[in-house]
Amino acid sequence: MDRNQIKAALGGGLLSFPVTPFDKDGAFNAKAYQAHIGWLSGFEASVLFAAGGTGEMFSLRPDEIPTIVRTAKEAANGTPIISGCGWGTAVAVKLAREIEEAGGDGILLLPHYLIDAPQEGLYAHVKAVCAATGLGVTVYNRDNSVLGVETLQRLADACPNLIGFKDGTGDIGHVRHITAKLGDRLAYVGGMPTAELFAEAYLGAGFTTYSSAVFNFVPALSVSFYKALRAGERETCERILNEFFFPFMAIRNRRKGYAVAAIKAGVRLQGFAVGTVRPPLVDLTGEEEEMLQDLIRPWRKAAA
Repeated sequence: MDRNQIKAALGGGLLSFPVTPFDKDGAFNAKAYQAHIGWLSGFEASVLFAAGGTGEMFSLRPDEIPTIVRTAKEAANGTPIISGCGWGTAVAVKLAREIEEAGGDGILLLPHYLIDAPQEGLYAHVKAVCAATGLGVTVYNRDNSVLGVETLQRLADACPNLIGFKDGTGDIGHVRHITAKLGDRLAYVGGMPTAELFAEAYLGAGFTTYSSAVFNFVPALSVSFYKALRAGERETCERILNEFFFPFMAIRNRRKGYAVAAIKAGVRLQGFAVGTVRPPLVDLTGEEEEMLQDLIRPWRKAAA
């Protein structure tokens, strides 16, 4: 798929970030990954992101990511695979090239490592990654990498392969300024943790879609919520929020890092051998997994 097709796919449907499975020794488990990706590809996600935030990119070695991308492509049954990319500029540039060589369909540029940087530095960082590859690049706006409106406009003018903007700040005023300024130049993706909680607000701000983490283990429920949202079926959305998403948020908020660990626990509870999270994250306690099991139970039939 060319970058215009990837841009259309980004903006045209539900997105998700599969978890990265690890075996008992902590190594990437390709067999479990293919089983999970193959299952997810049977549902209606328009793009899957390999080695993204929910896929623990921050805990992966850069040399693991091309292997993860190739494995995802083999199992995705034609669903486009966009790969996480990040760390410092030199590492991100090298990794962007390797993702392209591995057959990735696009790049999600996560925040650079650790330190805050001025807008001019962020501009140079994103531009360097875009220049390193012919793949379409989506920037992830969050934490220490929040692009200003003018910086994003400059990047859009300078980088034809900058195709997407994903927001994880929750600053609706800022993102509405961006969508009003750049119009259809980019695809706009909501990227807050448990994005369904914010989906209605982002829709009003000019975004068309979001990335669903819980798609990892209740994909049919995620698709049902997305379709109800896009159809304006507010009662259905509120019912699903009250029955599933708000109770899930209560589990997720019990400890830092559970936005990822709770997703991986859900995938394990659905029968996939994805292993534990890597440090510095920690897994749910046994009691918390039982709470999640009780929450998933009514949706198991829909997810299978």
